[in-house]
Amino acid sequence: MDGVLSGPPRDLVGYGRSLPPELGWPDGARVVVNLVLVYEEGAEYSVLDGDDRNDGWGEYPDPGPQPPARDLGTEGHYEYGSRAGVWRLARIYDAFEVPVTVSACAAALELNPEVAGWIRERGHDLLGHGWRWRESWTQSRDEERADLLRAIETFERVLGERPLGWNSRSYPSENTRELLVEEGGFLYDSDPSNDDLPYYATCLGRPILIVPYTKTYQDARYLVSPGFASPRDYLDTLVIGLDELLADERPSMMTVVAHARWSGQAARAAAIRTFLAHARDKPGVRFMRRLDIARWWLERFPPG
Repeated sequence: MDGVLSGPPRDLVGYGRSLPPELGWPDGARVVVNLVLVYEEGAEYSVLDGDDRNDGWGEYPDPGPQPPARDLGTEGHYEYGSRAGVWRLARIYDAFEVPVTVSACAAALELNPEVAGWIRERGHDLLGHGWRWRESWTQSRDEERADLLRAIETFERVLGERPLGWNSRSYPSENTRELLVEEGGFLYDSDPSNDDLPYYATCLGRPILIVPYTKTYQDARYLVSPGFASPRDYLDTLVIGLDELLADERPSMMTVVAHARWSGQAARAAAIRTFLAHARDKPGVRFMRRLDIARWWLERFPPG
């Protein structure tokens, strides 16, 4: 791997004990909730796409068949997300009339254009999540750059717009942020999960806005131990988390992540529905697209 011990410097201080008093959200909201629908189906590793391995199901510890064999069980699991799960979640979001950020792999949207159509019709925003669902830290800088540019081209062709933010599979590489800044068209980076508010970092001598992601308020915790044994565990985490953020003295952002193939299952989708009903009735809560959060921060609190 190139770039050993390179990448962005660490910042263990952040905003510190007291926020600048001017920081805040539109209309005095206490907590901004960003709903992220992750759509990766069809972009995973697969022998059908010439990969040297088949991706895992995620729900079971043992890997399935590996090349030269297809893993039909895992293929079906991903297909559930694209055939049924994404539309169950879409119906829930539509019913509550909430804005959604779709974190999509470009190849996944290309394989299911109706999802791109729903994003356009509802005015949801795009968070770039790769050309395919690949681990960028296993790639060379040139390979990662090529995938980034191919993703942008595919999004523009399939969705009619490019991504203005980016979130890698699981973890970024040491090159990812520099590649985003080098490309020049991104407003923000969403790879870090290190704060409750946006902030600025410096990369290649230029400021870049970070809109933090989450590893806590997301359904991938169904797959880890200890994690969510039941949709009630996810619901409790979301409800308790939101209520505590509202009780805090400082404004916050809460990212709530649902994957089509996981939270699109009926029992788990019920947790999303119930959380939305809870959050909608709470004073001080505002739902915002991730792009609108980034634009608000850039316009109201530009880098010094």
